[in-house]
Amino acid sequence: MAASSRAQVLSLYRSLLKESRAFPSYNYRTYALRRVRDAFRENRSVKDPQALELLLNKARDSLAIIQRQVSVGRMYETQRTVVEPEPK
Repeated sequence: MAASSRAQVLSLYRSLLKESRAFPSYNYRTYALRRVRDAFRENRSVKDPQALELLLNKARDSLAIIQRQVSVGRMYETQRTVVEPEPK
């Protein structure tokens, strides 16, 4: 993997994790974080440039979906669950 491609992947991974942490709902937040981590671990060994580009496009689409869902989730917040820490 080229250095610029590696940097792109890491940047996209960090963005997905950051946006996933922004979900107001605990269940959605933990699900999104788990899915992002699992997807990147599963595709860690991909070397084919075409397959890599396809996966990057899919991840960018997922980032846009997460951003939209976070916005919608903030409009309709629910009560915090018992397992969630108190906001600081």
